[in-house]
Amino acid sequence: MLQNRFPIKSVGCTLWLLGLFIFFSGVLHAQEEPGSVEKNVTRIAVIPFQAVLPEEPSSTVQCPICGSVNSSGSIAKGTERMLEEMVTDKLRDYKNVDIIPREKVAGVYRLVSTVLRKQPLLQTFRETGSELNADILVAGFVYRCRERVGYDYSVERPAAVAFEIHLVAVGDGRLLWRGIFDKTQKSLMEDVFQAPSFFKGGAKWLTARQLTKLGVDDIFKTFPGFER
Repeated sequence: MLQNRFPIKSVGCTLWLLGLFIFFSGVLHAQEEPGSVEKNVTRIAVIPFQAVLPEEPSSTVQCPICGSVNSSGSIAKGTERMLEEMVTDKLRDYKNVDIIPREKVAGVYRLVSTVLRKQPLLQTFRETGSELNADILVAGFVYRCRERVGYDYSVERPAAVAFEIHLVAVGDGRLLWRGIFDKTQKSLMEDVFQAPSFFKGGAKWLTARQLTKLGVDDIFKTFPGFER
């Protein structure tokens, strides 16, 4: 009898230790498993923003991807990059977002646009997003950016800005959201209905950059976000 009890205790101890090992292995595995977090991350590719100029003698332009008609005009140098940076900064405020580095997006976009130069722009955007393994594309177009002539409280000519931002699903090309801003700053005597934005801008004549920032803040009030 004594000879039979020892193996039974040994087997029981072994099973207990094995169970303990499996338990702690499971805990450690759960702590190290990142999938539950990564599945909720939205990869965003901000395509280099573009200036859209009218063909003479037209004073309007069409959005290259949705066809909307917009007023146009001269565009100050560097406006596209300025607007792109403002929008990208806004996107960083949202949770669970992975914004692909600009240099990487720009490089892939140049390559894809060269290969697909005769294809519709939306297709080029989607192919760029696919190559980058992105979920969402952000595309921006500048239609007008005229700098003010004058000072904070006195101008000869006010700033004027017009731009459009799109959110595009890479998978099926759906336009998920569109934000458009088109404004030439006016005095309160010219347009009393602009009073809220006039005072929001500090009750002064804004530079083109300041007016653009005001526009970005304004359109993002309707932005759907990325949380899933």
